Amino acid sequence: MCPESVEQVLTRYNDSRRCLVEVLQDIQDREGYLPEEAIRRVAERLDVPLIEVYRVANFYKSFTLRPRGKHVLTVCKGTACHVRGADRLLDELRGQLQIESGETTEDGQFTVEAVNCVGACALGPVVVVDGEYHGHMTPHKLRGLVASLQES
Repeated sequence: MCPESVEQVLTRYNDSRRCLVEVLQDIQDREGYLPEEAIRRVAERLDVPLIEVYRVANFYKSFTLRPRGKHVLTVCKGTACHVRGADRLLDELRGQLQIESGETTEDGQFTVEAVNCVGACALGPVVVVDGEYHGHMTPHKLRGLVASLQES
């Protein structure tokens, strides 16, 4: 992220410490993640200890400190999804993309993540792809979904 971009975000919030979460959200919206240099600049400009900025960035699941893939595949591991086969879906992604949960493919196309719940229990098991919910997912359907994303 260019330093001017961080400065623009900080200026928009008048360098207010109370707006730390909003500042981080805006930076992540622009970059897709929170680069280390941006976090350091935010801490400096807002006069917040660096460890506090990292604590906030790590506390909220919506923040990420690493670049994510073009497509983010989120597997729900909540109780309803778990008992309906969420682990098989993760196994399918692991085999097809050759990455573990929390990782991004080398080509930057896919990030796989597992979360505790996406709030769609009646549709379980659920995979969220780039914000779009896909319910009653099976390994076979997931294989086809990933293949279609690879072709696009």
